[in-house]
Amino acid sequence: MLLILVNGAPVISRKLFKNHAAWSVDFGFRLLDQRPVFGNSKTWRGLLSAILVGTLAAPWLGLSVTQGVLFSVFTMLGDLFSSFIKRRLGYVESSCFRGLDTIPESLFPILMLQHAIGLSLFDCVLVVLLFFILEATLSPILYALHIRKRPY
Repeated sequence: MLLILVNGAPVISRKLFKNHAAWSVDFGFRLLDQRPVFGNSKTWRGLLSAILVGTLAAPWLGLSVTQGVLFSVFTMLGDLFSSFIKRRLGYVESSCFRGLDTIPESLFPILMLQHAIGLSLFDCVLVVLLFFILEATLSPILYALHIRKRPY
């Protein structure tokens, strides 16, 4: 549940706040390959909204505030990691790359907090798999509702 809330926060904040506070995390910086580090779709507004939502939701889900912060940060690091890899491979912002779009952002927080939140290795694999399936299922619906930019 926390994974869904943290990943959904940037999407909802973009819908609510439009272009307000939509500063790119990489500030438009490009690497030697002349591609953006992450791209304009990765914003400070999205990053901070994800951390805020995760922090506030964690206690309601039986986790500490600290675990909520860490979970949110590692989720966003996974998301940034996948964007970084996609830019290096030449994919444009918000383009679909099945697996790379969901696995790091679900795997990073689950593995980092596995023992703290009492998950077995099987639980970790199950969470990543369920998140992958849920993302693939919900994405077209969110697109149809004009919440997502693309129908992945």
